Amino acid sequence: MASRVMCSVAFEHAESAKMLISGGNLTSATGLVRLQYEALVRAMWLLYAASDTAVSKLTSELTQEAADRANKLPMLSEMLEKLQGKAPQEPVNMLLEFREYSWKPLSSFVHGGIHAIHRHSKGYPLTLLEQMVRISNGVSVMVGMLLVILHGGGEQSGKMPKIQREFADCLPETKSPIS
Repeated sequence: MASRVMCSVAFEHAESAKMLISGGNLTSATGLVRLQYEALVRAMWLLYAASDTAVSKLTSELTQEAADRANKLPMLSEMLEKLQGKAPQEPVNMLLEFREYSWKPLSSFVHGGIHAIHRHSKGYPLTLLEQMVRISNGVSVMVGMLLVILHGGGEQSGKMPKIQREFADCLPETKSPIS
């Protein structure tokens, strides 16, 4: 359940980022792409690597004590480490690649760093905005893949690669061909 909820949160961040872009709130939109990625990592960690105790910390009734316990859960780097060898390697590689190339610039937007100051004051090139939408869409595809796994596959199996092929022009370029 917790993993599925985090998938929903990731989709909400994606939708919100696109709404903010269309409304001209570009710095906030860019920060949400990082939050979308973090929600996906947490969803995968919950499914593949989190202990039952960790899951219960996030799914217990919301009280101050429960929130304090949940605040001690692993941060992003540790979650990614714990996914190694437990989750399918291809999605883990995609998460690691995202972190390698996008994490620092997106963190700059979240924390008011040089990227946020520069872009907010001087503007956003159209290519950067297109890249943000593509990245967000790519994260959403990964969320969709995780939801298929959570659903148990069945009739949903094979739908995500078809979506990737159909909407390849709206997604980031991939290193491996879409099967």
